[in-house]
Amino acid sequence: MVFFILVIFWACIFSLILYKVKSGRMAKWARLFRIVTVVSSISIFTYWFIKKSAVAFVDNSVGLQVINKLPQALDFYLINVNKIDKNTKLEPKHIGKIRPEYYRVEYLKMDKSDEYWIVGYLGKKNLVYFSQHSVPNKNIDQIVEVQNYINQSMKLSEAAKKQVDSYNYENTKLGIWIALDFLLLFLNLVLLLKKNK
Repeated sequence: MVFFILVIFWACIFSLILYKVKSGRMAKWARLFRIVTVVSSISIFTYWFIKKSAVAFVDNSVGLQVINKLPQALDFYLINVNKIDKNTKLEPKHIGKIRPEYYRVEYLKMDKSDEYWIVGYLGKKNLVYFSQHSVPNKNIDQIVEVQNYINQSMKLSEAAKKQVDSYNYENTKLGIWIALDFLLLFLNLVLLLKKNK
């Protein structure tokens, strides 16, 4: 998706420059390019947001239910430990903030993994919960009840913290690019509608 976001960004900037072309043979092509840019950008973002909003059912997956039994809401992350060619790759995913006595359901793709970690934060940087879980039987769904503040492994929790920080940094960068794309897309749309009047 990062590639498409950058393409949309540069296409929108080029469209704003082409707005100045109002006469001559190039005017028709410039207007066509601007219309195609706006329509395709809106289509890509619509598809992406629908895909992100849909429930993340995964074929041949293991269902995971995380239940918060603590008296405070915690922000939970899931880290899937994938083993590829004798190398270990950690894939973080934000489960979300879970209030006391509430739960969230995630679906784990476990074809290259038999282990996952749960990381809980109180606030943005305060890691207060870390647990390591193995999946011996991939046909049985998992239930994790978070009942106390524990850290099962200082070494693994440090690795998890680095992954979560990197994941959040990449998401922040992506959010900034998306905001810029929306701003440029809005300007292009306004200029197109103004031209139509």
